Amino acid sequence: MEFPDLGRHCSEKTCKQLDFLPLKCDVCERDFCKDHFTYAAHKCPFAYKKDIQVPVCPLCNSPVPVRKGEIPDVVVGEHIDRNCKYRPEKKEQVRIFTYRCSKKGCKKREMLPLACEQCSGNFCIQHRHPLDHRCTRGSLTVSTAG
Repeated sequence: MEFPDLGRHCSEKTCKQLDFLPLKCDVCERDFCKDHFTYAAHKCPFAYKKDIQVPVCPLCNSPVPVRKGEIPDVVVGEHIDRNCKYRPEKKEQVRIFTYRCSKKGCKKREMLPLACEQCSGNFCIQHRHPLDHRCTRGSLTVSTAG
């Protein structure tokens, strides 16, 4: 071998792969290959020092502090029961289907306007053609014969 000191072996006991670009764990300071670099992959015994995750309340989106040894789900549940700032308010509904059909008796709504070229009324898909809504306005006469 020309370069016997080039690269390092992965510190994972089951791997020991020679890696020319090893990654050093910032907690335990051992060298690992790309497959075993994460704290979970090499079961780093000191991961608790850096791998800290703070749960977020699903209702008010605020972080909920968890002390060492506490179960995050229980702490978030207590937060929701006691001091969660979320108060459900009746919010104004956003209507997607805003264009109501102009045909008498039809209560359907559409997302896009479907205006009749003759009477300029707005109709649903079922009544969009002049024959379907019995259009009587406009300069063109509407007939049922083909």
